[in-house]
Amino acid sequence: MSQQLRSTTLGDTLIDYTVKRSRRRRRISLTVDEQGLRVGAPLLASDHAIAAMLRQHASWVLGKLAEWQARRPPPRHWCDGDTLMLQGRVLRLAFETGPQYIQLHHDRIAVSPGLAGNADGIRATVTGWLRRQAMACFYERVAHFHPLLGVAAPLIRLSNARTRWGSCHIYGRIRLNWRLIQLPQHLIDYVVVHELAHLVEMNHSPRFWEAVARLIPDYGARRSEIRTEGHRYLLV
Repeated sequence: MSQQLRSTTLGDTLIDYTVKRSRRRRRISLTVDEQGLRVGAPLLASDHAIAAMLRQHASWVLGKLAEWQARRPPPRHWCDGDTLMLQGRVLRLAFETGPQYIQLHHDRIAVSPGLAGNADGIRATVTGWLRRQAMACFYERVAHFHPLLGVAAPLIRLSNARTRWGSCHIYGRIRLNWRLIQLPQHLIDYVVVHELAHLVEMNHSPRFWEAVARLIPDYGARRSEIRTEGHRYLLV
């Protein structure tokens, strides 16, 4: 497989994109996500054919790139007053003296004033704390839901994926994105149940969705909400 960085103009917009060629690929495909535009192409596909595909789908590409740009969280300055999210709650970053390096106080996350001005140190401290909150929450929710589905308690691992909420392994392991801890609890529960249901059915068959529906009857609404609104909570 080979990979090349390219650029082109679609409309009045200069677009950078990546071309990945593979012997196994049979047709040209376009993917747009938070990493930008990626073109998958057969090994012998011509640059002319790729350019023609981009021109043909220019409106779609530009629209998707605009959507992802709108989803990007505002830049973190990691300073006093910066906003963060925990289970759907808006919290304010504050520098306060206390017995611990970082603490939750009602509507704020209090960090040792010794870190003030050290953006990298604050980021590492806060994200580490969020990961611990995530693991505690996920363990509690998995412990609640897995007996209701009649499956054994899985091994839980945190994921750092940027575009995937969770995954399930056939041998009883699930990975959950730690960034989920920023979302409201009802959306966290949907993802947890979704992955646990894969221990019943390792696909998205009607039987799988029946398992989900037993615990989350309104799973369709929650799935739609996490797709359309989930990015609003992802400040970190």
